[in-house]
Amino acid sequence: MANVLILGPRAPAALELARSFAHAAWTVHVADSVSCRLGAWSRAVFRAHRLPPPREDAAGFVAALARIAAAERIDLIVPTCEEVFAVSRYRHALPRSVRVLADDFDTLRALHSKRRFLELAADCGARVPDSAAVSDLAQAREWAAGRPLVLKPEYSRFGVHVRLYPQGLPADAAPLGLAQTWVAQRFHAGTELCSYGIADRGRLRAHAVYRPAYRLARSSSFYFDPQPNAAIRGFVERLVARLGFSGQISFDWILGEDGVPTVLECNPRAVSGAHVFAPGAPLPAALMGVDMACVDAGAGRARMIAPIMLGPGLAQALRQGQGAQWRRDWARAQDVLSWPGDRLPSFGAVADLAAYASVALRRGCSLREAATRDIEWDGEDLPEL
Repeated sequence: MANVLILGPRAPAALELARSFAHAAWTVHVADSVSCRLGAWSRAVFRAHRLPPPREDAAGFVAALARIAAAERIDLIVPTCEEVFAVSRYRHALPRSVRVLADDFDTLRALHSKRRFLELAADCGARVPDSAAVSDLAQAREWAAGRPLVLKPEYSRFGVHVRLYPQGLPADAAPLGLAQTWVAQRFHAGTELCSYGIADRGRLRAHAVYRPAYRLARSSSFYFDPQPNAAIRGFVERLVARLGFSGQISFDWILGEDGVPTVLECNPRAVSGAHVFAPGAPLPAALMGVDMACVDAGAGRARMIAPIMLGPGLAQALRQGQGAQWRRDWARAQDVLSWPGDRLPSFGAVADLAAYASVALRRGCSLREAATRDIEWDGEDLPEL
């Protein structure tokens, strides 16, 4: 019997992967450095482990990971969140017998950069927006020359701090914050899409494209509507082949009215696209790098995080006069938290939320920061251990 260790079970995508491995008769372990009852309370999970936070204690994080891998005879480690950067950076400290689903650290650094990724994406079959690195508003204004633009930190996640200026940069725009470079990018209008892929040594093994139909304040999505797109899949195939990439890789897109997709940025980790594959899809085989045809999610049933869809999602729809559309969307989607015979993850999500709220109150930060600040990586050097 094979054993997998999934990191980041605070995330619904990790829960999806845990269920997929359990369905394939793997023994599933999960590990995280914050409250992770969402994943840990699933019947798919055999055992949950606690890790030190990689951002604050990289040495302790890697040592604990190595101990768990040895003690539990782990065959495969699957990071799902931004702990992937620490796992990649310190891969040499983990048992060589374990397959670790994380590409070379320098490759991940380049993909995570909103600036360097666009250079890698050139000539891979998708439109790439004009962009430039800027350090202040004056540089951004000069570069844009009155054109519509987007401003974003070079390293960020969930759309946090992203500024959209479809009418051009206004005179009263707030100064750029954060101690890092910003990227000015040409604004492209159209339909938002996201893609998720699994690759092994440059070959795409699984792929999904979906529309993030409902979002939390222009940030994380909680409704995932499958939208297969051959041009997007072709781009991903070419990029992973160019890089010889192994691991999970995700992209944000804008589909223009002309039908041409524009690639905006890359997340070299799991995203919610893991939810839209058909039940029983061979994702464990793809993650193990089995030589097989690429598993395409296609245009199956929509998925949602039902508690959020029922709360903020409904309130948002009613404010916008879209209650009827919300009812149709609710009826055609399946919850990703609560499954027949596996209902506890929904209650685990509530417990996690309470834990994050407590941290947010103690530290004076947002819920989102409380849930991710221990694993976030913003391009800084990671020291030798």
